[in-house]
Amino acid sequence: MLESITPLLSDPAAWAALVTLVVMEVVLGIDNLIFISILSNKLPPEHRQRTRRIGIGLALIMRLGLLATIGWIVGLTQPVFDLGFHGETFDTAFSWRDLILIAGGLFLLWKATKEIHHSVDTTPSNDLLEKDKKDVVLNNVGAAIFQIILLDLVFSVDSILTAVGMTEHVPIMMVAVIAAVTVMLLAADPLANFIDKNPTVVMLALGFLLMIGAVLIADGFGVHVPKGYIYAAMAFSALVEGLNMWSRNAQIRKAQAQEAARAALNKAETAERGV
Repeated sequence: MLESITPLLSDPAAWAALVTLVVMEVVLGIDNLIFISILSNKLPPEHRQRTRRIGIGLALIMRLGLLATIGWIVGLTQPVFDLGFHGETFDTAFSWRDLILIAGGLFLLWKATKEIHHSVDTTPSNDLLEKDKKDVVLNNVGAAIFQIILLDLVFSVDSILTAVGMTEHVPIMMVAVIAAVTVMLLAADPLANFIDKNPTVVMLALGFLLMIGAVLIADGFGVHVPKGYIYAAMAFSALVEGLNMWSRNAQIRKAQAQEAARAALNKAETAERGV
């Protein structure tokens, strides 16, 4: 292993590929991080950080494991069955990668729709009220980790296959994955706390997951949507939401200043009447 890494250290092309892969893995990890944040924020506060770390740690282990079986991963792009239709934008020759992406996309659509329903429906569940609180917490933590593992698999296969198309050196891929997952680990708690404190951001994030799910399904059916368009749309939506948050905070500060001024005026008038 060391013998294969040493020549890469003096190769500028290898360093350029590493930087590109790290950036790409970080960008692709945003989807996974949003999903982990939304799931973990539904848990009691004492379980959230541990669940996020377990989920991100499993993502690292899964991606390194997939890289160790890179030949098998590349084989996932070979068609396993064909329905006989081949068009310019739509193809019915499905590989295991396509099936994994379609399944992951359907899972994201289901999960995001379910979370949106829970966000707008404030009626408590009678089943949960009848269960012991400790059992409910344990079940939720286990369910959250299981769902994180499922989605980790989808994003891991997609990112590894993308990395294979950019470089043939497995050590570079491994270093890029480790660096990207480290960034995810550092950003997980701040992002989750930010989403938790801003309810409107939760709905925006769920909208992102719906869009990503639709893109995964389309990709599985051979309709490739450039990821630059997706992330540009996400960035624009985040910018608009940021402006809305800035406007709301400005209105809150203005209302607080007006309330403080009224309180000071009332205090002064009371003092004058007392004199």
